[in-house]
Amino acid sequence: MCNEHRTETTVEPGSRGYGTTRLCRPAEARRAVERVVAERCRAARTPCDPDALGDALLVVSELTTNAILHGGGVTDFHVDVAGPCLRVSVSDRSDEMPVAGALEARDRHRTGGRGWPIVCRLARDVRVSELPSGGKCITAEVALS
Repeated sequence: MCNEHRTETTVEPGSRGYGTTRLCRPAEARRAVERVVAERCRAARTPCDPDALGDALLVVSELTTNAILHGGGVTDFHVDVAGPCLRVSVSDRSDEMPVAGALEARDRHRTGGRGWPIVCRLARDVRVSELPSGGKCITAEVALS
């Protein structure tokens, strides 16, 4: 699922951005998630759950932002629908594993440090895999209903 230095998104045929693209910004990743979820809802002929989409967009934003801030940049991005879940994978250059630190009372007003706990709370399943050539791939599944 995570091929280093290759970025792709699965979207509907005929739409802009179909196939291999260079996704490295959170906004681009969010747009890819929106396209994949919209296609899934059209294919299933069912309305999209706005809360589930919101959760998926927040998870992809946090994963891509963390890859940029802490992982040396996004090296791979993939999104698809796996049954009732959206599966998103983000790879980066860092071998450092994510850490969920407890924020102390004196740290409540500082920025940062909340992304990984958000991902872990909203995702049904989160996996971190080391990549053979270095770096890591984080795969999160978010329920769509």
